[in-house]
Amino acid sequence: MKILGLETSCDETAAAVVCRGDDGRATIVSNVVLSQIAEHAAFGGVVPEIAARAHVEALDHVVAAALDEAGICLAEVDAIAATAGPGLIGGVIVGLTSAKALAWAAGKPVLAINHLEGHALTARLTDATAFPYLLLLVSGGHTQLVGVLGVGQYERIGTTIDDAVGEAFDKTAKLLGLGYPGGPEVERRAAKGNAGRFDLPRPLFGRAGADFSFAGLKTAVRMAAQAASPLVESDVDDLAASFQAAAVDCLADRTRHALEMNGGTPFTALVAAGGVAANRAVAVTLRAVADDFGLPLVVPPLALCGDNAAMIAWAGAERLAMADGDIGRGDMDATARARWPLGELEPPGRAAA
Repeated sequence: MKILGLETSCDETAAAVVCRGDDGRATIVSNVVLSQIAEHAAFGGVVPEIAARAHVEALDHVVAAALDEAGICLAEVDAIAATAGPGLIGGVIVGLTSAKALAWAAGKPVLAINHLEGHALTARLTDATAFPYLLLLVSGGHTQLVGVLGVGQYERIGTTIDDAVGEAFDKTAKLLGLGYPGGPEVERRAAKGNAGRFDLPRPLFGRAGADFSFAGLKTAVRMAAQAASPLVESDVDDLAASFQAAAVDCLADRTRHALEMNGGTPFTALVAAGGVAANRAVAVTLRAVADDFGLPLVVPPLALCGDNAAMIAWAGAERLAMADGDIGRGDMDATARARWPLGELEPPGRAAA
């Protein structure tokens, strides 16, 4: 089964071809990602209108490159999967509309994929992780703890009550005058800093449940920076290190609570996905949490932590396989969605009956 995937939910224009064997194993045949960092750097963040326009200009070339790298033509794919949400609505419309056009022209089914499900199933793409597992989804727009019970079956255990952890990283970077994207810059400067210099809060740490909060931590960083102003390079390093340590402590504490709350079928693994999962300090701390519960930690390789089309293609392959390929023209009537919670998804095809 060969699936062409398209991803345009934020500031990466991506296309990929992924194969799913009869044994359920995955092979990434091509994975092309065109970043828009240069277009947004001057603004210190993603500008939705610029992102949508860039997707329009680049997507056909990125699709052609993905097919060429895979050594196949459009007629040889079995289906076309595209992100249908959640995300910046202009970009989502570009990708989903393009997928429908390609599918109509080639006589193939189209699969409207939830971007979060793409992240949720990446562990099965890379490591064939068995259900059920606990997912910590950490990115610029999302911070959630989710029980991944099966394709289309997700139980939200915890979520952020205000800001996503990736947003907190980006806002901290902007406050400290670091480059864009902010997350990698904060990590780089934190490696040189003293994490114990600034006493920053750990919101909700030790509280019941598994929800997150990062707004107060962002405010505390701003106040500490103002108190230490004018900042020298060592101040920036120490603030970055202190912030990162606090954020990581919060992620670990909430994840530990989620594992303790699981009273049903034991999880097979702890999985981290999303752009913040690429942070080394996050991975090291989560590994210690996983070890305490006797679980393996699964973190995708760097290229698959951030937004990419391979995860979208794989989610499409998983859904198509569960439906035994019997989906007709697929999701030709699907609409783009700025919001689309994982909890609204259902298993595909006959699995939903």
